[in-house]
Amino acid sequence: MADFADELALQIPRLRRYARALTHDVSWADDLVQDTLERALQRRWLFRINSNLTAWLFTMLYRLYLNEAPRRQIAAVSLEDVPEPATPGDLGQQLDLQRALARLSPEHRAVIVLVGLEQMRYQEVADVLNVPLGTVMSRLARARSHLRELLSGQSAHAASAHLTRVK
Repeated sequence: MADFADELALQIPRLRRYARALTHDVSWADDLVQDTLERALQRRWLFRINSNLTAWLFTMLYRLYLNEAPRRQIAAVSLEDVPEPATPGDLGQQLDLQRALARLSPEHRAVIVLVGLEQMRYQEVADVLNVPLGTVMSRLARARSHLRELLSGQSAHAASAHLTRVK
């Protein structure tokens, strides 16, 4: 029990970062992390010893988020919601990115955060979200395209006029 609880404690920073990126609400994110840790402790017997604990926890957190999202209103992103920059940069760009992420669908936001922020491999993301690998890749492509569109201020029609297919 102590070893499992210690392993859970090591995952808290990643869970909080993921929850905050999904919700854009500090208190909701903290509630999600707490609920995830509670469930993990109550259901520790479901965890397979040699499997990926992070993916298991992220899956739980994502399911809790999807269950609560319809009941919660996603608040507008304010300056307080923007994390401290890891490197000196333009705070305005970070705020624009946070706002653009908030406008993505929950499915697209989850894929972008898991791949871009958490640096997970596509297969790990597919496991966390319980979707096929191809779905992860298509959601990621659509999410990146939509983010580009939102950040550049182009309309969907104008953006699609410049896209080319490369295979």
